Amino acid sequence: MASMTDIIFLLLIFFMITSTLVVPNAIKLTLPQAQKQTAIKPLSRVTIDAGGNYYVAFGNQRERRVSFDEIAPFLRERQVQEPEMFVMLYADETVPYREIVKILDVANRNKFKIALSTRVPTR
Repeated sequence: MASMTDIIFLLLIFFMITSTLVVPNAIKLTLPQAQKQTAIKPLSRVTIDAGGNYYVAFGNQRERRVSFDEIAPFLRERQVQEPEMFVMLYADETVPYREIVKILDVANRNKFKIALSTRVPTR
């Protein structure tokens, strides 16, 4: 039987392989590379920059900086507006894995559909 950590790790790999940059992001990030891309249209965005700062945005809003504790309430409020909402996680490739897992845990606890944004590999 798989443990919760195994499931989260498998979800992380799946989303890293299948997600893409859909909404232009004003925060400078170097996203990890992945071969496969998908074109889901997220309605909410969570961004972690290289400095470990968190940002959130909904729809076409501009990202605003928040503390980690403000992320779940922000997303819950948006999910009331859009029950089928996807959350796209943008994280600089230098962000420690533990920070990404913290966001995945928030998504898991709140049953948010989440995808990880990546960039197409350079040739």
